[in-house]
Amino acid sequence: MAGWWRALSRAAQRYPWPTNVMLYGALFSAGDALQQRLSGGPADWRQTRCVATVAVAFHANFNYVWLRLLERALPGRTPRTILAKVLCDQAVAAPVAVSAFYTGMSILQGKDDIFLDLKQKFWNTYKTGLMYWPFVQLTNFSLVPIQWRTAYTGLYGFLWAIFLCYSQQSGDGTLTSAFTFLHRKEANPAERPPQK
Repeated sequence: MAGWWRALSRAAQRYPWPTNVMLYGALFSAGDALQQRLSGGPADWRQTRCVATVAVAFHANFNYVWLRLLERALPGRTPRTILAKVLCDQAVAAPVAVSAFYTGMSILQGKDDIFLDLKQKFWNTYKTGLMYWPFVQLTNFSLVPIQWRTAYTGLYGFLWAIFLCYSQQSGDGTLTSAFTFLHRKEANPAERPPQK
């Protein structure tokens, strides 16, 4: 394990962009796969491939460039600077990322109205993200070295992808719908009659 970690660290220092992008894409795609598993249905690898495409083609690259630009515009780790970075991230990057996910997935899935999910779920998803991402980015901007920030975002993007993929497929972008889904999944085994 230590050898693997050293190799990953060397790759991140030598090739920071592709290393961060691939880690982010893998974590985001794994979030979709876990969401499908939690749903109890068969694995839909086409769906996971679409999520991976959006994650690698847009989200990971956007995050990598955005976090570096943000660090150049607001260098340092003073409390005031960190707060300014978090506010900028939520005001600029979060709406772009949510929009790109819903629109990108609709394009890749061949939907007739590629903006329908975005119109129906954007505000709920954005508001839900405001309860999650500011805390993630607060630690990211204050503790994580710049070369690891995209991968760190991808780590928490794994959990966010579970929520986003559920919202895109059958939710409404609210945390309440996700909790309702989880509660329903927990209740179903208790409702089944015992097997003979």
